[in-house]
Amino acid sequence: MSTVTLRPVTADDHAAWLSLWQPYLTFYETVLPEEVTASTWQRLLDPQEPMHAALAWVDGQAVGMVNWVFHRTCWSIGDGCYLQDLFVDPNQRGLGIGRALIEHVCSVSKNAGCSKVHWLTQHTNATAIRLYEQVAQRSGFIQFRRML
Repeated sequence: MSTVTLRPVTADDHAAWLSLWQPYLTFYETVLPEEVTASTWQRLLDPQEPMHAALAWVDGQAVGMVNWVFHRTCWSIGDGCYLQDLFVDPNQRGLGIGRALIEHVCSVSKNAGCSKVHWLTQHTNATAIRLYEQVAQRSGFIQFRRML
């Protein structure tokens, strides 16, 4: 089996990140305006932003991506980390890449002084839920959303 390498994105990684971002959006049946994707990419590169991203590489090919956001919380002194987006190329699933990306975010977050990492998925995403139940605990909360 080939070695998986994880590293933060750089400006040179735009095409690789985009090659995973687009199928991730498709998986969630979402279409975003190009300016949203462009803004997200710029924020991920800006060291002043609380947004970050990493890619998983196998044999020079990006096969997984994760985007996360550090944020204040009223429930602890340390920041929280919202693991917002996680995607692994369907041809590479089952090899531990998703778990490695989650562990990467947890490690980076712990080193940054965060008190927790949290994330969401759709209740129909059974494959992801099986992994998530191995590496974290369900919060018991139900998300509500009001678009503005």
